[in-house]
Amino acid sequence: MLHTAIPAGNVLDLIRRIESGLPYRVLEDLAGQSGLGAAAVASAVGIPQRTLARRKAAGRFEPDESERIVRFSRVFDLATELFDGERQAALQWLTSAHKALGGKTALAYLATETGAREVEKLIGRLEHGVFS
Repeated sequence: MLHTAIPAGNVLDLIRRIESGLPYRVLEDLAGQSGLGAAAVASAVGIPQRTLARRKAAGRFEPDESERIVRFSRVFDLATELFDGERQAALQWLTSAHKALGGKTALAYLATETGAREVEKLIGRLEHGVFS
């Protein structure tokens, strides 16, 4: 389930939207829903501030940036589900250091697909009572 900022639709529709580049407003919506600012979400997914300013002016992200924004949304949704819909608790968890992540925050892992998968695995372990 993706945030309402990124309507799920079907997979093919989502792929087409990513390939054409998500509109800038999606990042703003996601930032508002997550409780982070747009700059913090962009930083978490590896979009530098100067690039963010250019994308805001253009109104659209590049496909690779769009993919990373969808990744953030996916992980934020999983964290929110872990905390029974409590977005503030999910945000606290995502921004806190974790021993299982080498003492780093989950947000610090979201700039790469490999890192995001590691966070997703950790969430899965926590959901099943396997404390890491």
